[in-house]
Amino acid sequence: MDIKEILKLADELILAKTGKHLDYLQEAILRGTVQGQTYTQIAEETYMSEGHVKDVGSEIWKIFSERMGKDITKSNFKAILNKENISEFSNQIFAGDNVTINNINICPELSTNTTKQTTPTPKQLHLELGDAPEIFNFYGRESETTTLQQWITEHRCRLIALLGISGMGKTALAIRLIDSIKSQFDYIIYRRLRFSPTPEATFTNLLQIFSDKDTPQSQETQLSQLLNYLRQYRCLIVLDDVQMLFNSQQLAGQYKSGCEDYQQFFQLIGEVSHHSCVMLISSEKPRDLAKHEKENHLVRSFVLQGLGVAAEEILRDQNLCDEANWQTLIDTYQGNPLWLKLTAIMIQELCGGRVAEFWQYDTLILDESLQDHLDRQFHRITQPEENIMMQLANESHPVTLPQLCQTSQLSAAAVLQAMQSLMRRFFVEKKEGEDGTFFVLNPVLRQYVKNRG
Repeated sequence: MDIKEILKLADELILAKTGKHLDYLQEAILRGTVQGQTYTQIAEETYMSEGHVKDVGSEIWKIFSERMGKDITKSNFKAILNKENISEFSNQIFAGDNVTINNINICPELSTNTTKQTTPTPKQLHLELGDAPEIFNFYGRESETTTLQQWITEHRCRLIALLGISGMGKTALAIRLIDSIKSQFDYIIYRRLRFSPTPEATFTNLLQIFSDKDTPQSQETQLSQLLNYLRQYRCLIVLDDVQMLFNSQQLAGQYKSGCEDYQQFFQLIGEVSHHSCVMLISSEKPRDLAKHEKENHLVRSFVLQGLGVAAEEILRDQNLCDEANWQTLIDTYQGNPLWLKLTAIMIQELCGGRVAEFWQYDTLILDESLQDHLDRQFHRITQPEENIMMQLANESHPVTLPQLCQTSQLSAAAVLQAMQSLMRRFFVEKKEGEDGTFFVLNPVLRQYVKNRG
């Protein structure tokens, strides 16, 4: 008997008994049982405790036993399936009821009702943007918007990480993206994680959007229900400030104590079959994301780079002069919208908007607000990372890792770990050349590090 037929029959039975469809864990138990998996293996795959899996499995076998009038257990379920054909098995389960399954007319009335229940699409879009910022000015990003639209609506990606150094406009892009694809979804939810909420708090908050019933206390059950909603509805969930789930002054992407279960949540979002998309916005790349991307084409990351020509609109809005010097300003500040805005305000206040006058100074000037912004980012790095950045800031040319190791007081292993972490924070640029891979700091970070030294 085909596993899809078994799951369809089981879904009908569970729905008739409990008024609810099969959830993620129930489906995993049935699928695993048919495939000969143990409870231990099912628990490992679903990231649930073995005890919880056994309890849920026991309830499933109890429902089957009561309905079929025979003792059904995990041990004999597969054997019983092998003895029965689909028609006989269906008749035993739904004897006396009114159900239609796989074109076998067992009960038309319930079939009609069930069809209605299996497509519980809301009558209108549920837009839950919470504390999403209002975007007053949005510059460029047409190609980036198009790419993300395709990933979400055409490729049906389940997990997308929108990454990049702070100030690049990741949140603004996500808000604009929401507006452009909202007609494709039943639910769109935006939440910021800047205060590092526990997984339980986040799951509870999300579940309350779908139902006003009391949320379960067990985190495993919360996660199971949430995944069920992601299958039941077409949802887009945007989680911003994901970097706040990670420890400061440790290598990038390491979860804080109490936030570790987010890692399992994000992994499940990518692995489990559903109709929704979760977007993570972060200035640090989660450590395990690269692995998931390579193994699962429905998990992807998008690193947001600086604005191109569209950055001129920022300078124009600030009434800067000397357009011939604008491109140099844009290149120096990496097309970073926030960096450019803060610098343009400083140029307007100190130089009357004349960019040429600003360039007369021998050193790159960083606005005080920009310094404060970079301080908050720099506070998160480790001492070895700071040492590497000091080395790079004092180099006149891009350098290779072997060159860094030769001049560093750190061990080669420490240099490699620190560099990988800096790359995950988007603090260091990697350039490929004929003679190897080179690393360099952009002009703003170079000047910032020198100012600190």
